Amino acid sequence: MSDPRLQTLAGLCDLVTEQIDPATAPEALYVGLEHLTPGRLLRSGGGLGSEVQSNKFAFRKGDVLYGKLRPYLDKAVLADSDGVCTTELLVLRPKAGVDPRFLACVVHDSDFIDHAMAGVTGAHHPRTSWSHIAQFPALEFDKNDQNRIATLLWRIHDLLKANESSHDSAGKLKRAAMRELFTRGLRGETQKDTEIGLVPEGWSVERLDNFARVISTRMSYSELESAENDLEGAVRVVGIKVSDMNRVGNESVITSAALEKTLNERLAASRCAPPGTIVFPKRGAAIATNKKRLTNTWSVFDPNVIGVVPNDPSSAGFLYHWFQLFDLRTITEPGPTPQLNKKHLDPLLVPAPSTTDERRDIAAVLDALDHKIKLNQQKRTVLEELFKSLLHSLLTGEIRAGDLDLSAIQQSEAVAA
Repeated sequence: MSDPRLQTLAGLCDLVTEQIDPATAPEALYVGLEHLTPGRLLRSGGGLGSEVQSNKFAFRKGDVLYGKLRPYLDKAVLADSDGVCTTELLVLRPKAGVDPRFLACVVHDSDFIDHAMAGVTGAHHPRTSWSHIAQFPALEFDKNDQNRIATLLWRIHDLLKANESSHDSAGKLKRAAMRELFTRGLRGETQKDTEIGLVPEGWSVERLDNFARVISTRMSYSELESAENDLEGAVRVVGIKVSDMNRVGNESVITSAALEKTLNERLAASRCAPPGTIVFPKRGAAIATNKKRLTNTWSVFDPNVIGVVPNDPSSAGFLYHWFQLFDLRTITEPGPTPQLNKKHLDPLLVPAPSTTDERRDIAAVLDALDHKIKLNQQKRTVLEELFKSLLHSLLTGEIRAGDLDLSAIQQSEAVAA
């Protein structure tokens, strides 16, 4: 690869501002900011010209559509066809000799995002401008080097898209499996109609309070914060806030939390929630997120979290998965601050298989699907980090595309295929 020289973004592309009334092109593809996923090179959706009003920008296949609103969102895609787009997208047309795929990568580089953010104006709706991003200093690569860099980065991007497709399919499969298992079971029984719909003939339908206890912990979150770690006869205790449900790795089971202590086992047993507790938000807008998590150790809740403890610990997995189908918003007490309390949960009607074995088997099937989903999420995280770091290293000349060992990528492509 030849030694690159410095150039600006304006040396790679021109700004196109051709306006069009979408009413004159009702069947044209329409692209808005909502159709762009942060960090992705291709759009994730689209609409029709007939669905929007007021003048839009016209673009051609091979243009790069760059989101000038809140540049930190990292929204920019390569147009895969002609169409019209919101004026919140800048239409960048590659100059002769510039690989459009390469240009799409340049505007996703972390240095470019930082540069764009340095030129934003407007407190409530910060936007950058063409006059500012046009001056972004980028290394100059010849067409062959652009092609090598773009081809490598797009291969990783294609793996990311395949991973996302697999993740979506696994999620759909799990939802279908839950509906099937909770209405038909695993034993091929005939079904009967109940207050909650069809269930297997041998199942019963019980109130939640016959099946489990709805609790808040006797030890408060603040007490756990101030507690001294106990090393003798100690067990791990985590403090759970709603924010802990969003931690990486906690998508199904709470494996870590911002607050963790070791307490005497007797103290934990008397004042904390046991492993196998289903937890979810009980106050505020967080209820509407419908997040439910299972604990695998002793825990203490902050005031915005509530827990459900199955009477039979072996039923924890079954009950947890059933809750995944249940919409908490249907039992939320409305008001300035929505509330969800014991009185709302106790009367819930829950399907109950006649044997513990069937409950375990159903949970095992759904656990396996959760495991597949988690593996997909982990792979996506690795691919996203690889894409971002490699993009930056290639565009800054730290790494040369020809010097890379692509065997790992080729293996991943074979698996994805």
